[in-house]
Amino acid sequence: MGVREIAKQKRDTVVYELYNKGRKVYIGITDDPDGRRHERKQNRTFDHMRTVTGKRTAESARKEEQGRIETYQKRTGKRPEYNKT
Repeated sequence: MGVREIAKQKRDTVVYELYNKGRKVYIGITDDPDGRRHERKQNRTFDHMRTVTGKRTAESARKEEQGRIETYQKRTGKRPEYNKT
């Protein structure tokens, strides 16, 4: 993909982290942070959601998400609780 094609890609996706009692429990991406916050509160226990990047392409956000999960795993020896694989 050329530079122009990359520049035209939609930049609407952010990386976010969920915390429970100060402990990071999930790292993910979304193009709707408010909707994701509401959805996650319905399904999993967490007390804080933090957006950790600005808006970027979905591909760029996915790479950042994976990098953050790998860094967490290297530091702690395990993945965040709700990041399965």
